[in-house]
Amino acid sequence: MRQSISAQRLVPLVGAFSREPAYAGLATAIQLLIGDGRLAPGIKLPSERELTDLLGVSRTTVSAAYAQLRDDGYALARHGSGTFTALPAHIDRALDRALMPGGRLSTAHVDGTIGGAFDGTVIDLNCAATSAAAGLANAYARAATEIPGYLSGHGYFPGGLPALQDGVARSFSSRGLPTIAEQIIITPGALSAVAIAAHALCARGDKVLVENPVYPNAANVMRRLGARFLEAPVVAGNDEGWDIDALADTIATERPKLAYLVPEFQNPTGHLMTDAQRRALAEAFARGGTTPIIDEAHHALLLDGDAMPAPFASYAPNAITVGSASKSVWGGLRVGWIRAPLQVVPRLIEARLALDLGVPVFEQLVMTHVLDDFEAIISDQHDRLRVQRDALVDAVTTELPDWSFRVPAGGLCLWCELPRPVATHVVAAAESRGVIVAPGPVFATSGGLNRFIRIPWTRPAEELASAVSILADAWRTTLRQSSTDRPAASDPDQRVMVA
Repeated sequence: MRQSISAQRLVPLVGAFSREPAYAGLATAIQLLIGDGRLAPGIKLPSERELTDLLGVSRTTVSAAYAQLRDDGYALARHGSGTFTALPAHIDRALDRALMPGGRLSTAHVDGTIGGAFDGTVIDLNCAATSAAAGLANAYARAATEIPGYLSGHGYFPGGLPALQDGVARSFSSRGLPTIAEQIIITPGALSAVAIAAHALCARGDKVLVENPVYPNAANVMRRLGARFLEAPVVAGNDEGWDIDALADTIATERPKLAYLVPEFQNPTGHLMTDAQRRALAEAFARGGTTPIIDEAHHALLLDGDAMPAPFASYAPNAITVGSASKSVWGGLRVGWIRAPLQVVPRLIEARLALDLGVPVFEQLVMTHVLDDFEAIISDQHDRLRVQRDALVDAVTTELPDWSFRVPAGGLCLWCELPRPVATHVVAAAESRGVIVAPGPVFATSGGLNRFIRIPWTRPAEELASAVSILADAWRTTLRQSSTDRPAASDPDQRVMVA
């Protein structure tokens, strides 16, 4: 059955569009809805007559708007059926193979040699990032009107565009952490922020405390710098997550120079560090002379509850805090930031100049407008992610009742524990059927975790249900093929980049 949208529903969505000329303003408003994902491709638009009556414009205006959408590739006319939304062919949801395990999907799947009923359609859950938030296209459109004002200058802002630095600083202050613009450095995402901090503060042979499981890309940055890792276990099966007493003992004994932590819906376990845990751990860092690098990439993704704990830097004044818009708004908006003590900022700027010369001005302008309308944007994201999370939880509970997991209060992922250590085999079997997920060993600091699989809830509910059905089939196949007393070895090809 084809989906459609009524004129009564579409009119509030297009809002107060520009009337100069009206047909172009209406076409642009509908185009933004399609680009934002609020109108999916294939939706039947209202008839010209219905829209004319409710908008209070001429029939010619609506006809010209629909014609403009068709000319730009955002609509298709089907004879006798009406006008349907579309995406231009050059932007039609292409999958980015860069983050897929080993890049192995291509030929074996296309020619059907791996097996399974794979039809060429991929459900990519290797990358824990959702599609763009509603309203983001509008922020891009507003930024486009402002960029000419910057073209007469050199365009380099190593610390960041002042307006964006100020906006990020105000966002920290609104959370109870007083911050000024001079403490902010704008970066191309949170991972780049981690890399800048690590290059500034970490030398070969330095001890660095990292979580296990850990976000692997950040750990790889410090591993390549020659850091020696100390593990901070994050336990999947209880509500505490971090063993703060054990961490305090490790810090007191080993005195690591740096620590890398994700206290906000930890990737991949989904744990949220409490205020009491943050205070106790900050005190341990102060006694041990350790500088914490705190990754807040998931901070804005609270789905249950009314408030987040205080920022970690509220308890640890020496903390380097990194964040970004990639997880909460859109991965394609490559804008992140560092918040640091003033005395450390020059050292961080010096390190970043060895890595890059700043973030493109256009993206910084976009992010400035995102912050201006952040509450509305993130509210829409929360509604969508909450529905998707609940759909994933229901599907795993029904299809894989012997897998265990906690339901996080936010973030983007379920961290599922299997009854047996065969995660890499299950993942390989699922991949041959067109579902891409990351197994536990990808997130292991020093091996193991082959009982775990990370499943993000970043796709529409129906895709998640299909993916879990395929995972269940892969699980049953693995059980039939594996012996009951032989643990599965980690697949080295699975140690790849994930997001």
